[in-house]
Amino acid sequence: MGFTGRAALLAALGSVPVGIWDAGWTGLLAVNAPLAVACACDYALAAPVRRLRLSRTGDTSVRLGESAEVTLTVSNPSRRPLRARLRDAWPPSSWQPGTEIRASRHRLTVPPGERRRVTTRLTPTRRGDREADRVTIRSYGPLGLFARQGSHRVPWTVRVLPAFPSRKQLPAKLARLRELDGRTSVLVRGQGTEFDSLREYVPGDDTRSIDWRATARQSSVAVRTWRPERDRHILIVLDTGRTAAGRVDDAVRLDAAMDAALLLAALASRAGDRVDLLAYDRRVRAHVKGQNAGQLLPALVGAMATLEPELVETDTHGLAATALRSAPRQSLIVLLTTLDAAPVEEGLMPVLPQLLKRHTVLLASVADPQVARMAAARGTVDAVYEAAAAAQALTERHRVAEHLRRQGVTVVDEVPDTLAGAVADAYLALKAAGRL
Repeated sequence: MGFTGRAALLAALGSVPVGIWDAGWTGLLAVNAPLAVACACDYALAAPVRRLRLSRTGDTSVRLGESAEVTLTVSNPSRRPLRARLRDAWPPSSWQPGTEIRASRHRLTVPPGERRRVTTRLTPTRRGDREADRVTIRSYGPLGLFARQGSHRVPWTVRVLPAFPSRKQLPAKLARLRELDGRTSVLVRGQGTEFDSLREYVPGDDTRSIDWRATARQSSVAVRTWRPERDRHILIVLDTGRTAAGRVDDAVRLDAAMDAALLLAALASRAGDRVDLLAYDRRVRAHVKGQNAGQLLPALVGAMATLEPELVETDTHGLAATALRSAPRQSLIVLLTTLDAAPVEEGLMPVLPQLLKRHTVLLASVADPQVARMAAARGTVDAVYEAAAAAQALTERHRVAEHLRRQGVTVVDEVPDTLAGAVADAYLALKAAGRL
């Protein structure tokens, strides 16, 4: 309980010292007798806070960058009307910076025996679970001179899912997939192709595709055509070690990798392939397996929502062993990890032969556009030194990527805005070449 600012102002005009207390604070105010009586009446007429009943309804999940609405219902069982200010407290990352005060505070009036609703709009800035804190209510008397205050705990959790900004690219990638399914993609059979049809030979066709038995039964030379197989297996591996915690512009590397994983999963499931997810650093952080096409994306975003990078070095031997146990023979393993020289040469290279012996491997890494901007900068001594350092870093990164390509790995190294599309294009290229 306590005096309001209005009561303090009136008290300053009075002349009789009266002791007051509020939350352990003790002091003296000069008040006159009528004001003291008015404050006492105001306090008596303010609705009690402890007897209020509160409940919540609303959104339980939201995509990062979008808004969720949580409705708080306040029921007033007392015989006095509730005139109140309310603060609905949530973690700071539940709002954009600078908007918390406006979004979390409400005014409401609830007549006796009735209820009213107030809605809090959340716009989270981080993935994960956001749990409601206390609801603090300050109940005023009719004169606004005195207020009762108390808090209630009304549990509610909103899960913030990955943003998936690349989903706008999905229609274009599906159009390319339909084009791939509808045309003669390969003439020579690969490990990821199955027989499609026979057609007449035209100059330029590979002679290895000639079907001699069919040719013997007709007057023209017939060639076999193949189409990419369906029901192939794809294992997406998210490296959640320390390198995934680095920031690229305003985004965490892990978030960009998740975006690429979601676009690839959506595309591959539409292509009829089976997609699993493994998140690993020194142990399994998430594992999604055996989901059908309709449940795949909800399962993936649910598993990714609470993932955070761990500030530890990734155990690549454990990662490779877990991936080999999780992927059947002749799968596509998509490693979303770093292209930095030390982690690749010391960690990935020793285990790469085990993966390539049984599987096709695609490595995708998030490039930092700031490095390219530094490499192009000129004009000052500092800019020249930064350009030299950036050029050296890019050269080292290109060397590592080329070494991986010579081993048979498909490498994608793109900035966050283009990484997801480039990974999807690499998948379609593997399909078209009969390698998947």
